[in-house]
Amino acid sequence: MNSKLHEATFYEPMDKNMVRCNLCHRHCIIPEGKRGFCRGRENINGVLYAINYGKVCSVAIDPIEKKPLFHFHPGSSVFSIATGGCNFRCKHCQNWQISQFPPDEIPYTELYPKDIVETTLKYKCDGIAYTYTEPTIFYELMYDTTNIAREKGLYNVMVTNGYIEKEPLKHLKIDAMNIDIKGNEKFYKEICSAKLEPVLKTCILAKKLGIHVEITNLIIPTYNDNIDDIKYIIEFVKDKLGKETPLHFTRFYPDYKLTNVPPTPVETLVKARELALEEGLKYVYVGNIPGHGGENTYCPNCGALLIDRTGFSITINNLDISSGTPKCPECGEIIDIII
Repeated sequence: MNSKLHEATFYEPMDKNMVRCNLCHRHCIIPEGKRGFCRGRENINGVLYAINYGKVCSVAIDPIEKKPLFHFHPGSSVFSIATGGCNFRCKHCQNWQISQFPPDEIPYTELYPKDIVETTLKYKCDGIAYTYTEPTIFYELMYDTTNIAREKGLYNVMVTNGYIEKEPLKHLKIDAMNIDIKGNEKFYKEICSAKLEPVLKTCILAKKLGIHVEITNLIIPTYNDNIDDIKYIIEFVKDKLGKETPLHFTRFYPDYKLTNVPPTPVETLVKARELALEEGLKYVYVGNIPGHGGENTYCPNCGALLIDRTGFSITINNLDISSGTPKCPECGEIIDIII
């Protein structure tokens, strides 16, 4: 039985055949025969196994803008994958049908690293996105896939809640991350069954590692739409990540256990964006409002329209890349976009 399973990484044995998982900030202590909080790692006879390895429950070809990553190879396409399970319990999760169930109790297709890379190349995608659920929990599959993908000239991006521990993150060949900062400490505890501080540490570490980072804040009416909380996120991005770090304020729609909450008023998102721009952030966006001007990229110096987006599609790209460095065609300002 064990020969068919994939042993997990980043764990340590303990007394009485228990193990401690050190992959994410939960550090689950897992008795023999049990699984961790994420449901994707199981202790079998004192050995921790990634029982989600190769059990891919969701695949799609997406524009990179859907992640959302607006400043990383705009207009490119990614092969997106996920396995079941998550190390959060967000009451508003839009993918709860796969994130809140064990990976072997929902429909899945067996796809292994070579399969994933070959499929990515087959469909002429530019890279691979580890997304939909929390990619940290299928770390071993992601790790092996990123190594092969990098050899084939593909990029790797991670859409994450930011709860990964520092050592596992340091070992990953990840080129870009969109990290959620969901709210204040109370919000994390009551809505996500998690903590805020580890997420902030991941954001800072990712920048230090040279990973392209973009931040998303899904604003939910009455839960995390307090102006002070929004300002806290803005100031964190400005002071700890840099004014050039893109920040996305995203509209909430009722889902999962928060179906009684109305969609985010557009004016709340617009106000959040205005506050961020006033604080000096260069690139601030609103999401889930198709056709809104806040989806576009403007020059932070002169205000010229650089990239026009409708939904997840680029309709106009005015970037001057003649020198190899993206610049504003009007004033020559260097634009913080990886092309």
